[in-house]
Amino acid sequence: MTVSTSIRIDRTLYDQARADAMVEHRSIAGQVEYWARVGRAALDNPDLPAGFIAESLASMAESHDDATAFLARSRRA
Repeated sequence: MTVSTSIRIDRTLYDQARADAMVEHRSIAGQVEYWARVGRAALDNPDLPAGFIAESLASMAESHDDATAFLARSRRA
C-alpha cells in the first residue's frame, strides 16, 4: 500500500523532474522517487558511477522470466 505525502521542492527541480518524467514515461512523483533511489544507492556506494547504479537498479526491477541463463564455456581438453 502506497502512502502519499506532500513535500515542498524547488520549482527548478520540479520542472526538471517533469521534463525527465515525460521522457521516461513516469509520473513526476515517480521520477523524484527514482532519483532518490539512485542517489541513495550512490551515497551508499561512492566507488560506483551513478550510471552503473541506475542501470543496476533498472536491471533488478526487470522480470527474470525472459532472462537467458548463463552458460559457462566448456573447458577445452
